[in-house]
Amino acid sequence: MIVILKQNTKKEDLDRFISMLNSYHVKIADISGEQHSIFGLIGDTSKIDIDLLRAQPVVADIKRVQEPYKSCNRKFHPEDTIVDIAGKKIGGKHFQVIAGPCSVENEDQIIETAEAVKAAGATLLRGGAFKPRTSPYAFQGLHADGIELLLKAKKATGMPIVTEIMAIEHLDLFADVDLIQVGARNMQNFELLKALGHSDKPILLKRGLANTMEELLMSAEYIMAGGNNNVILCERGIRTFETKTRNTLDLAAVPLLSQMSHLPIVVDPSHATGIPTLVKPLSLAAIACGANALMIEVHNNPAKALSDGAQSLTPEQFRDVMDAVKKQAAFSGKELG
Repeated sequence: MIVILKQNTKKEDLDRFISMLNSYHVKIADISGEQHSIFGLIGDTSKIDIDLLRAQPVVADIKRVQEPYKSCNRKFHPEDTIVDIAGKKIGGKHFQVIAGPCSVENEDQIIETAEAVKAAGATLLRGGAFKPRTSPYAFQGLHADGIELLLKAKKATGMPIVTEIMAIEHLDLFADVDLIQVGARNMQNFELLKALGHSDKPILLKRGLANTMEELLMSAEYIMAGGNNNVILCERGIRTFETKTRNTLDLAAVPLLSQMSHLPIVVDPSHATGIPTLVKPLSLAAIACGANALMIEVHNNPAKALSDGAQSLTPEQFRDVMDAVKKQAAFSGKELG
């Protein structure tokens, strides 16, 4: 619910009105701009008597918001949210490139890859310590040891680290992780989302394989309802009838989500297609569509990778992609780094 306030209201009248709203046990979001003073009411507004609110001397108009997501709704937060990840900002004009291997395999592999992607212009390091795999026989990651290796790579390069969480009981292991990723398979793991809502860590929330944009935003709402507003959305491709690519990258989701929500948006062209040669054109298209960051898989030796080597770029290929990305980001008015 949105309450539009009259201009030049008396402070005592406004204080009484705020006290009245508090009696309904709703969160009051002040979304005032230069032209209007507006309160967004978040929570269970079904018991609020709209006619009673309209009768208050400070109220000019009231509008109900039909969308079930409130905290991440742009109507409640017209300005772009900017999320700070250990000094690297995503959102608005701030643009970042997250790069690294699908899985952390050993110390030499992760540090060598980290140094290579940083030299090419990447600003955050990704690497899987816990790996959700379709087959129970596939490499599942190094778990806690993988996080320790990521921290060594961070120390060597200074890059903030991004890695995926799979279970609530692992949360303590992520104390030094800069950006916690929720993978596509866990997008609707609501108990995990609630736990992350009580965390102070930035969260990268990936869209599920067959989920709508509204479902993605509702999952973001779970995190934000717990008090954690540092949420970044990620479009990583959805499952369709097409078989030529691993998934279908829904680039229309980028401008649409930007209209629906104030949260930053990352595009992952590696998982979306599974084809290294498509990463460059889709990265450029994602920036043109308004993406705030890219997530790209890079491995120092893809032929010997323990997971997703076929879709990973070599350091040389990544340098070529980054040369084009830097130009496109500048053309689009984005600031890399």
